[in-house]
Amino acid sequence: MTTTAYDAIVLAGGAAKRLGGVDKPGVRVGGRTLLDRVLGVCGGAGTTVVVGGRRATVRAVEWAREEPAGGGPLAALDAGVRRTTAESVLVLSADLPFVRRATVRRLLDALAGDGGEAALLVDADGRDQPLVAAYRAEPLRRELALLATEHGGLAGLPLRLLTHELALTRVSAGPLDSFDCDTWEDIAAARSRIREHGHVLDEWMTAVKDELGIELDVDINVLLDLARDAAHGVARPAAPLTTFLVGYAAARAGGDGPDAVAEAARKAAALAARWAAEAEEAKGAATGEGPGPRAEDSAG
Repeated sequence: MTTTAYDAIVLAGGAAKRLGGVDKPGVRVGGRTLLDRVLGVCGGAGTTVVVGGRRATVRAVEWAREEPAGGGPLAALDAGVRRTTAESVLVLSADLPFVRRATVRRLLDALAGDGGEAALLVDADGRDQPLVAAYRAEPLRRELALLATEHGGLAGLPLRLLTHELALTRVSAGPLDSFDCDTWEDIAAARSRIREHGHVLDEWMTAVKDELGIELDVDINVLLDLARDAAHGVARPAAPLTTFLVGYAAARAGGDGPDAVAEAARKAAALAARWAAEAEEAKGAATGEGPGPRAEDSAG
């Protein structure tokens, strides 16, 4: 896990013309706005600046507006970086429903590791993604200032001008890290994807944790196995109740969260196994197909 201190800038402006002018960062995918999904992956930032119109967000952020309004991504970046103080700055656009925390760590680690001035994500087609990137703050400020001087301002300038003079490190994207939502077809594809069998549980768990303000990585399979054992060995309603109690016990235990969950789950699973074993013994005794209670269980 990266230890690099960083601030984050999330660009949440733009006219969203291909979405009919709706508030694109406020469109929901998987029950969360696109903006909140992006904010969820940069929760480790010291300061998070959202450049765009103010709106409700799942966590506290600072707000900024580009000058002039609608001035484009370089003007928005300039407005955002003026509110940051860290030496490293993570930059993300607000329409990335599937960018991952692991990708943020990879970008920050790449920036810290080779002494470059920026670490950019590169998509599957080999295209640089300057709005899924980590920058050293001073070179970023320098390039923005030089472009503003050369062109008489930043409004309307193409984003590609930013990285021409920066020393770049390129980081390969995961399958959907750079997927952005520019059209309603993109939104529909994103909403469909999160409900696919291989993704729905991870998406749901992430959404619940963000909604409840929980930063905890746990082994989902451990909890699913526990729920199965409780349902099979005790009764079906025991599954959700047991997993709730495991979470509550882990919270009370304190210490390392994932380890506390794993230990509570281990104890509950062992208990469920003992219940199941007793049920099998009782069934065998009733049908004459197996032993009754063990001597040690019935000894007085």
